[in-house]
Amino acid sequence: MKETFRHAIKLGYRHFDSAAIYQSEQLLGEAIQDALSLGLIKSRDELFITSKLWCNDGHHDRILPAMQKTLSNLKLEDVDLCLIHMLVSLKTGEIGMSFEKEDILPMDIKSVWEAVENCQKLGLAKSIGVSNFSRKKLETLLSTAKTHPAVNQMEMNPYWQQKQLREFCEKKGIHITAYSPLGAKGTSWGTNWVMECEVLKEIVNAKGRTIAQISLRWVYEQGKCCCEKLQRREDERKPRDI
Repeated sequence: MKETFRHAIKLGYRHFDSAAIYQSEQLLGEAIQDALSLGLIKSRDELFITSKLWCNDGHHDRILPAMQKTLSNLKLEDVDLCLIHMLVSLKTGEIGMSFEKEDILPMDIKSVWEAVENCQKLGLAKSIGVSNFSRKKLETLLSTAKTHPAVNQMEMNPYWQQKQLREFCEKKGIHITAYSPLGAKGTSWGTNWVMECEVLKEIVNAKGRTIAQISLRWVYEQGKCCCEKLQRREDERKPRDI
């Protein structure tokens, strides 16, 4: 993974989306240090680094220590964007992606968001946001938030377009980052509906492109950031002949 990160930086990728639960932070941090020492980038400021706080740290008193651990792993003084990964809290401890029902606790959104806001005030995150938040949960957060979330990272693709949530976020000035633009086969939540969609197959036959190209182009044309593919430098970011 470290070599993949370093090679991506060499090729010109500049946005890296990490998370505590991905176990990618430390290796990404090492790759960034290597890139600096090799002259692949002149400054850490050339990169946009996102990370996400996992559910077992979804408690007011756990947010700051979790953020400090993330920065230690990344070997950075701050991240460009810090997100609450999911809208539930878990019992504290080393709990992975799979967990039991009895481990789930209701999230105190007000106090958790206050702690995330504090991380931004302390200079640990340039921007803050959420991931997998529904409209209802966003309304709850916005009712007490001093700082509105900059981003809601959510699953979005031609098969699951999330129009109402996108419209709500646009009205509130919340940017959408789309994950799983090709669907999510092989995950606990996803399907292969995008890659097997008959309508997309008809477009493939008509346009001579792949389903992946069409799906990524669709997300791009919604004006959203697609984090399934690491972002390239600004001058290379527009899709070519898709």
